[in-house]
Amino acid sequence: MKNFIQPGKVVTLVAPRDVLSGELVVVGLLAGVAQHDALTGADVECDTEGVFDLAKTAAQAWATVGLPIYAIPGTGVVTTATTTGNVLIGTNLATAVNPSATGRVRLNGSAPAAAA
Repeated sequence: MKNFIQPGKVVTLVAPRDVLSGELVVVGLLAGVAQHDALTGADVECDTEGVFDLAKTAAQAWATVGLPIYAIPGTGVVTTATTTGNVLIGTNLATAVNPSATGRVRLNGSAPAAAA
């Protein structure tokens, strides 16, 4: 194929804020986990598929596996809240208590839409 570019599991994004390795980066409907630290406006390589422990809204309990998980784009924190502007990024693979700092998330690769 002459038009194939790459598999797309890792993509280069422009960091919308200063990010650390392992933090969630959201650009439009695309979400990925930063492979390295990057300053705002710099290129950052991001994994768009896989299972990651990510910073979550601490005051939420994830009582069952398979919940839809959204990202809060400005912070990269994950949540079950469908607040306007949050981006669907995947599902949880483990329960999480309230309070807890992280949640285990399987990334979808890209979101079908942002919450309206």
